[in-house]
Amino acid sequence: MKILIADSGSTKCEWIWKNGKQEKTIFTKGISPYFLNTPQIVELLQKELIPELPVMPDRIFYYGTGCAAPANAELVKKALQQLFGGAHTEVYHDLMGAARGLCGNKPGIACILGTGSNSCYYDGKNIVENSPGLGYVLGDEGSGTYLGKKVIQYFLYKTFDEDLLYLFQDKYKTTKEEILDNVYKQPLPNRYLAKFAMFLAENRGHYMIENIIEDGLNDFFFYHISKYGASWTSPVHFTGSIAYGFRDVIEELCHSYEFELGNIIKSPAEGLKLFHS
Repeated sequence: MKILIADSGSTKCEWIWKNGKQEKTIFTKGISPYFLNTPQIVELLQKELIPELPVMPDRIFYYGTGCAAPANAELVKKALQQLFGGAHTEVYHDLMGAARGLCGNKPGIACILGTGSNSCYYDGKNIVENSPGLGYVLGDEGSGTYLGKKVIQYFLYKTFDEDLLYLFQDKYKTTKEEILDNVYKQPLPNRYLAKFAMFLAENRGHYMIENIIEDGLNDFFFYHISKYGASWTSPVHFTGSIAYGFRDVIEELCHSYEFELGNIIKSPAEGLKLFHS
């Protein structure tokens, strides 16, 4: 049985093609049904995925951002069916992918901290509670977009000290006008903002940098994880580039909130591979 598993965020999508002991991992651009329609998804995958597949799959398990909304899930499913007409195709929200990849068949709190953020309580089979996700404009606390937005604010408001202002200008060589154009006029502003989270990772140790990281992640703990009663009785797991990159801060916050820390992994793909085998 040839299976294809996808774990897609807004920025990138990880695909695992598996046939018995044969495996291949492929990366493409992220697929967000809020920003891409069915023909655009088909075009993207024809360019970046299809040429890399050893053989067409029999079954597809797709986990993607934005797919909690039935209309979005159907949009993605239509694109996959156009490309893989004969394959059995299942489309789930990326939060279900995180829950299955992190928790397997055991209860736990599953958290995504990547370009965006989300969380849920998973009972070992189903997502039974989900803190509302409000997207990058109103929410996404603790995400790359959220942290990147803070970096931009500190730069534009000249809150950074002289050393950090110099480092920022030297790295990005941008202006207020260029930043505002990308945020308010260009497509995919969430990805644009998220890239500035890298500035935090590259300048660890400075008190302003540490404050932004800790405050941003604490907002996610306060507004989301602490709302689940099960957070104090079940392990709390994390996946995503932000969670993995700042795992030391995650560990400290779990200790502060008296949560049992579970797994912190960059991607749930390995766990999903086990789940589906």
